[in-house]
Formats: sequence, structure tokens, C-alpha cells
Amino acid sequence: MKKILSLSPFLFVAACSQNVENVEPKKAAPAEKPVKFETAVIDVPMKLVPAGEFIMGSNKVDTEGMQEQYGFPAPLFVNEHPERKVNLKAFMIDEFEVTNSDYKAFLLRTQGEARGAVPPAWSQNGYGLAKSQMETMEMDTLRMIGAEHFKLDMDTTVMSREELMTAMLKQQNFEDKKPVVGATWYDAVKYCQWRSARLPTEAEWEKAARGTDGREFPWGNNWDPKITNTGDEAEEEEGIAQVGTFPKNASPYGVYDMSGNVWEWVEDWYQPNKGSTDKDPEYGETNKIIRGGSGGMGHYAISYFYRNATRQYAKPDTVAEDIGFRCVKDV
Repeated sequence: MKKILSLSPFLFVAACSQNVENVEPKKAAPAEKPVKFETAVIDVPMKLVPAGEFIMGSNKVDTEGMQEQYGFPAPLFVNEHPERKVNLKAFMIDEFEVTNSDYKAFLLRTQGEARGAVPPAWSQNGYGLAKSQMETMEMDTLRMIGAEHFKLDMDTTVMSREELMTAMLKQQNFEDKKPVVGATWYDAVKYCQWRSARLPTEAEWEKAARGTDGREFPWGNNWDPKITNTGDEAEEEEGIAQVGTFPKNASPYGVYDMSGNVWEWVEDWYQPNKGSTDKDPEYGETNKIIRGGSGGMGHYAISYFYRNATRQYAKPDTVAEDIGFRCVKDV
């Protein structure tokens, strides 16, 4: 997981147990002050996950010595224990991760306590620059932004305003379909509430990714780095691809990108599973769970991080360049 450490002063316009665990989704904690939301006007495709049992967690152990081999500070797999059956009500989940364009629509239609923060990356890559600003900005400034923020692969010093705007808007259109990153857990909650939705519970997220047969990855049990975006071969900035770029990276319910591309916030605090004997000192109401793996590099691209049962965590106010989210709705 990569944190965003700096913010440019840019701009944005406005064998499992026979016992079955029944898990009810928790309601998000109410805001300290009442907030008002304008009705969401975006159409986001969602998929139905039927009610019923599924296999959650695992009983795996690190038989290959990956902790020592890659220098991980904590034992692998143990926070997934034990493998168990969980029963859930039916719900709808976003087919894709929330995109930049979805999140931008939210920011432009909310204000005050209801509004999330502008992702820092938008200040760094030019995505937050409005067309109206391109039309009126000093040419020297516009050319500088084209070169240093948009990183246009052309000589911006000789380009006209029209040429610059064409190139900039084309790049923004491409960024529209990438998952939004740099949103905190609190920002994600606000966005989902704006859509009359909520973040998925950890159990809902895992069932949507895993189905009912206990598979290792959304597509099956065999690891294939070409099916998902691990970042090793991605040409996109920070290794993040547009949602739906990898058509085989689909769960049994037709939900895409639940393995790789970006980590995803879920509702739950990072706590031990029911029946677990693990004593991770990070457990408690300090960290929120993130799921799915991201377009990492080096040892972060090993298959362990892209499994359906893998649990990782981050503080809820974390601003990271590889954490996104998706929403769910009750049926």
C-alpha cells in the first residue's frame, strides 16, 4: 500500500466448521452533525449477490516460508483463520470500483459536512483542472501544467490553447474510468451515503468476490498474474488501470476487479475472526480492513495479496494512492 505523502498546491473546481455464522450488516456511525445530500444522479451498474451461506476465511499456513523470504513483519494467513461458513442476506454490489468520474460527480453535487475530500492525485496529474479554467488561464501557466502535471508527451511551449485543451481533455477522459484513489474511509462512506448505499461489510465483500465454493481467486483456484492487474506490466501511471480492463477478472456474480488494481475499503474494523486465537496487536478499533490487493510492485505482486481471503488494514484517515472502494445496497 502506497501512501500519498505530498500535495501540490493545484486546483479543483467545485474443511470448514459445520457451525454457520449469521452476519448482519452494520449501519455506518451517524455524523456528529446532520448532513444533507443532493440526490445522486449517476447510474452505477450493480450485481445481485443472493442470500445464503458461503465459505469465508481459510485455515492456510505459510508452508513456503514467505514471511522470512520477503521480510513481512507478521505471519501470513493467520488473521484469516478459521475457515467457516457465514450466512448473509441478499445484497447488490457495484460491478466496478467507484471511478474518478463517479467521485467527481459526488464532489460537484455536495457541500459542507456531506462532501468528501478532493483526492490529492487530482492536483498532481491535472484531473482536477476544469475546462473553464483551461479556457481562461494564462498561456504560460497552462503550458506549464500541461508539461509538469499532465506530463504531455509533446512540446507544450509551442502549442496553442486549443491544442493543449484537446490533449488535456483527452487525458482526463481516460482518467475518468480509473478507480478513484486517495479517498479516506470517511470519504468513501460519504460517497456511498450520497448514493443511498453503504460500504460492504467484510463478509459481503468476500462473498461477492468468492462465491459459494471457497475459491482462492475471483476466477478460480489457479493463480495467473495476467488475469488481474498486479502492476508489473501496467503502463498506466502508478500501475492503475481503467475498471473492467481485465475481462477474466470477474467473480462468480460478475463483479470485476476484486483482485488487483486497487485495495478496497470495507465497513469493518480490523478485528480477529470469530473463533480465532490470533493475537495481532493491530486488532481493535484503530484500523479499517482493506481487501483485494493492488497494482503493487516487487514482493507486493505475489499471489498472496490477490486472494479472496487475504485481510489487510489501514487507518481510516489514510490517504493512499492504491486504495479505492465500491458500494453495496440492501435488497
